Amino acid sequence: MNEMILAFIAGVVVGFLFAWIKLPIPAPPALAGVLGIFGVYAGYQLFVFVSAYWLK
Repeated sequence: MNEMILAFIAGVVVGFLFAWIKLPIPAPPALAGVLGIFGVYAGYQLFVFVSAYWLK
């Protein structure tokens, strides 16, 4: 949980700094991009789950 809070705070700081120096934010502008990032994370978690049983 602590890691998620720190990641969120880092994201807020980076977003603030990018807005301050008038750069585009380093994030996908569309829902499809956000879902793609979620899919990569879900695929990683699926591999961790499957490998715990099949790749002993």
